[in-house]
Amino acid sequence: MTTFPDVDYGQKSYQNPELNLSVEDYSLLTDLYQLTMAACYTGEGIEQKRASFELFVRRLPEGFGYLIAMGLAQALEYLTQFRFHSTQITALQATGIFAHAPERFWSLLTEGAFTGDVWAVPEGTAVFANEPLLRIEAPLWQAQLVETYLLNTLNYQTLIATRAARLRDVAGEKATLLEFGTRRAFSPQASLWAARAAIAGGLDATSNVLAALQLGQKPSGTMAHALIMALSALEGSEEQAFTAFHQYFPGAPLLIDTYDTVAAAQKLAEKVNSGEMILSGVRLDSGDLVSLSKAVRSLLPDISIFASGDLDEWEIQRLQKEGAEIDGYGLGTKLVTGSPVNGVYKLVDIDGIPVMKMSSGKFTYPGRKQIWRSFVGGKLQVDKLGLLDENSVSGQPLLQLVMKEGKQLQTLESLSAIRQRTSASVTSLPEETRRLENPLSVQVDISPSLQELTEETKRSYESWK
Repeated sequence: MTTFPDVDYGQKSYQNPELNLSVEDYSLLTDLYQLTMAACYTGEGIEQKRASFELFVRRLPEGFGYLIAMGLAQALEYLTQFRFHSTQITALQATGIFAHAPERFWSLLTEGAFTGDVWAVPEGTAVFANEPLLRIEAPLWQAQLVETYLLNTLNYQTLIATRAARLRDVAGEKATLLEFGTRRAFSPQASLWAARAAIAGGLDATSNVLAALQLGQKPSGTMAHALIMALSALEGSEEQAFTAFHQYFPGAPLLIDTYDTVAAAQKLAEKVNSGEMILSGVRLDSGDLVSLSKAVRSLLPDISIFASGDLDEWEIQRLQKEGAEIDGYGLGTKLVTGSPVNGVYKLVDIDGIPVMKMSSGKFTYPGRKQIWRSFVGGKLQVDKLGLLDENSVSGQPLLQLVMKEGKQLQTLESLSAIRQRTSASVTSLPEETRRLENPLSVQVDISPSLQELTEETKRSYESWK
């Protein structure tokens, strides 16, 4: 492992103890080895060689039969804004790490921007292991430097979108599903991406006010136990707390499990039945949700019942099987955390030469690739992974050219359009791929041309030994 000396930044500090991220910081939000490799490429005179990198997963997370591609919008925005500013270059130079880097490296960063092409599957598309979600074709130094940020946004948003799609698939189209994960997301930035991916993946709304407003959506939520406890203590009862809240938010859903869920439902039923109160819904956040929801339904038969509290697709499936009377769910911790999507970003072609990785357990296919998808009766039958320039493969090509020479080729899609694609993608999957227990992924065939290129590339590597 390479180590570098401690740094005295002196007057050339780029320090920001708050670690807040701005667009101007995008280029430095990378791993060190991306920059050291770019410097090496420059010293060797190969930095402008055309390189192709593909982003894909080698295997799906355990218990997943598919992934829903997400994060392309943020990836393209990042590539559009990619620049190195003078203060950033000064800060890099002050580290001393690049003392032996060629002078051309600094001028490259100063003058450079992303000028490459991007191929990607549309957001909301179901994908499987070894299928590229995205391919970068650009000068080697550019294609290398953007790896870290691209993996960060596509890996995380793909995870959230996939969980959201599974939740919608299990809960059904009529259930209201809300994203409540901001306080558990891995960072404030992640909470915004999680809200976007969750809605695009099938959820109805988010409680994250900033995310909702930036996305042109209306935030959604209820209340916390703190309001009930505070007003009950100061004004005399839980009933008065409900009345006070409805004074400012008439008819809003009420959280009824702070003290005694059934007793609260009984008192609310009296007011609703007498016409004294208009109530749109109640939320249950604890206890035996099956028995409590049934009890509440018997008392408030026309009121929506909403449940929350560490729910996921497996728990919703259990609640449904046991006959819970629940109309909607709040999804938080288990939606925005959990098993990661281990996407990787690998070089597949350099200067027209196909390359591959042959490490045990980390094998990759060489060359620029395309995915062809075939349907039978509206159901996905098989995917074929082949070379980009193949003409004999049947099916619908999934990877589309979305950026040419650093310029986006199309306007950003709306969340509703992406959400519709997600729904259609999941509906097209075989039942054994959608199920939660021991799902079977869709078959991905390797085209004869790709298989032949793989064997040829292996032979060329073996000749070096």
